[in-house]
Amino acid sequence: MDTNRVRNGVVGYVPGAWDMFHIGHLNILKRARENCDWLVAGVVTDETLFGMKGKYPIIPFDERLAIVAAVGIVDEAVVDRSASKVEVWHDVHFDVLFKGDDWRGTGKGERLERELATVGARVQYFPYTLQTSSTELRRVISEW
Repeated sequence: MDTNRVRNGVVGYVPGAWDMFHIGHLNILKRARENCDWLVAGVVTDETLFGMKGKYPIIPFDERLAIVAAVGIVDEAVVDRSASKVEVWHDVHFDVLFKGDDWRGTGKGERLERELATVGARVQYFPYTLQTSSTELRRVISEW
């Protein structure tokens, strides 16, 4: 954790694979930036992604981390090694976790909200960019 972090402001956390960085990624980072004083982006490792989704990202971890850190919107880009965001909270100590609203009202979203409430954090949802997603980009690439 960066020692220059805002101590009395709202710390936001936005986790993601950030694979094939696209406009949807940029949109959630911009919205998150507007809703906190210190923004931390978690970049999920290749191994963790494989464990969660059964597939590896197209862009290697080190490159995804470098891209997210260089965008200029986040204050910190950190390694995210866990599907459990409560575990991540113990390292980052965020106040709010930002997610796309495709999670809102789902079992996984409600579980995330309950788990984070146990450590005093909350989930804030932003509109999901429907027209562009890494899953859709992967599908288009595989059809070439």
